[in-house]
Amino acid sequence: MEQPPAPRRLAQAVRRWLRASFTLDVRGLAAFRCLLGVVLVADCLLRARDFGLMFTPDGIFPPDLIRSFHGTPAKWSLAFLSDAAWCGGLVLAAEGVAGAFLAIGCWTRLATVAAWVATASVVQRTAPATNAGDLWLVCLLFWSMFLPLGAAWSLDARGRNPACGPSATAVCSIATAALVLQVAAVYFGAGLAKCNATWFSGEALAHALSVHDHGRPLGMLIGDVNWLSVLLTWTVLGVELVAPILLVACPTLAVRTALVAVFGLLHISIWATMTVGLFAWVGITAWLPLVPGPVWDALVGRPTTAPVAGAARLRRGASLACGGAILLAAVSFAHFRGWLGAAALPRPVAAAIAACCMEQEWSMFGAVPLQVQWVYGRGLLADGRVVDLLRGGRPLEQERPAGGFGSLLSHRWHKFFWILPRPRVRVFAEPTAAALAHDWNTRHAEREQVRSLEIRYAVQGTTAADAPLQDMLVAAWPPRDGDGQGNLDRLLESASVDSARDDPRTP
Repeated sequence: MEQPPAPRRLAQAVRRWLRASFTLDVRGLAAFRCLLGVVLVADCLLRARDFGLMFTPDGIFPPDLIRSFHGTPAKWSLAFLSDAAWCGGLVLAAEGVAGAFLAIGCWTRLATVAAWVATASVVQRTAPATNAGDLWLVCLLFWSMFLPLGAAWSLDARGRNPACGPSATAVCSIATAALVLQVAAVYFGAGLAKCNATWFSGEALAHALSVHDHGRPLGMLIGDVNWLSVLLTWTVLGVELVAPILLVACPTLAVRTALVAVFGLLHISIWATMTVGLFAWVGITAWLPLVPGPVWDALVGRPTTAPVAGAARLRRGASLACGGAILLAAVSFAHFRGWLGAAALPRPVAAAIAACCMEQEWSMFGAVPLQVQWVYGRGLLADGRVVDLLRGGRPLEQERPAGGFGSLLSHRWHKFFWILPRPRVRVFAEPTAAALAHDWNTRHAEREQVRSLEIRYAVQGTTAADAPLQDMLVAAWPPRDGDGQGNLDRLLESASVDSARDDPRTP
């Protein structure tokens, strides 16, 4: 039998590879949809705890300041339509309601669009308290708008008219390609960011697992075992660089199954050892569509409907929109990595990337300083006690407070106070101190009213307990006067630090 010409054979091989790489099982998409909805509901409920401080005009993110912080109207939020608290509350509630509809698969397409709009609005409204997991969640929701998430295990599927023909069991489209490439980009970008001396030395993970960085107590125990932390550091670096390439280039059943298992375990480990909010659960969610069909066959049985070639094919307009978004995401990724040079992107391109929430700045834990840092809120109460307002009013610990950043009220506070000393974020310092003092006073009796509050950020250049300490005053309430005392940008002199330690009102 005559062989087809070489160009044709090559084209056929490329088509087979594309189909294998970017075909997703509808049961995986259904599981993805369900857990995505649960994550959204959880995010809504967790954020509601800090609603008065993070979503109201008198909170730590006044609307005018947050708009100025973004620096461009392209970073939109429906919460910016009104400065009133009800507007932020409505947007936050919309995230939770849309998540609930997604979880049960009711009006799935509409719920997905609503979830993306609401979640993007919430993230932009509280940007300084946002982490990589929030941004990844928004990206996943964006691509989900082009995917048939309600094709299985949904109320929409149960109400489907049988006259429409059999349902698809697998989908391959430009949208499935976008979802796979998004997952690969997150890990590959993080791996590239880790290509530095700290990670090559094997020390990075031990420092990241400290409670004075992002670790939980279990993480700190692991970090204290030197050989184990070094091994894990190199393993994480290697996996993040190699796995995304295998995910796209070698989509065999064995490789894809192994990758899903490895990253599932990785994210469970992250959840158990680090305080990174919902990042671990967003990561687990992202891998569910990549579970191969035969694995679903073994787990839940073979589907009762027959595969349909080209199922769930996007309409031309949707395909063009999805393709344009992929191009924007690729430009954003390349620009962040410096592959396009140092010049800024053209304004229309930058605005389009921001409007679609397609920033691809995946550098999680790329820079892990070999130091110890912590934050505390020194509150002087009317009864003379000195407490830590950032830790629920427990007795003040000025040096290495127990639990580190994990002992703050929530991960949102961890992220926010981690970056508050940076010059660009410092504009929120005074509103933060004022809002925290007001919130405390509204919840406590007269004798426990806070009379003054100082938010301080301390850094020790090494992990040694006797290393030189820099203690920086980040925010104060009531605001300091104009004579230069308490300047928010100065580092305290060692004598001032010693004086504060000797204060008889400090435990």
